[in-house]
Amino acid sequence: MNKFAKVALIAFVFALLFAPVFAFAQGTQAGGAATVVNSSLLKNLISIGAGLAVIGAGLGIGRIGASSVESMARQPEVAGNIQSAMILSAALIEGAAMFALIICLLGYFVG
Repeated sequence: MNKFAKVALIAFVFALLFAPVFAFAQGTQAGGAATVVNSSLLKNLISIGAGLAVIGAGLGIGRIGASSVESMARQPEVAGNIQSAMILSAALIEGAAMFALIICLLGYFVG
């Protein structure tokens, strides 16, 4: 893994994990009542986190597809097993991406 890929991975994890935390953070007024933090910078970070989640899922599913087609070309007799594993892996990646996207969008619209 080259240096750019490591930096991109760290930025992706940071945006994915910490942007919703900031979105749901609450401040207090003088009277003690809680108010939701509402800043344009925060909404921009949440938007970037949602975009990175979708881009990451697309890259992951693309790599799975490329690897599975290459494997099927090398060993056509196990194509059914490879296809089943590919579909399962793509579904898990898509589920994780949808979860991240929903969390980011909730932070954007609720916050």
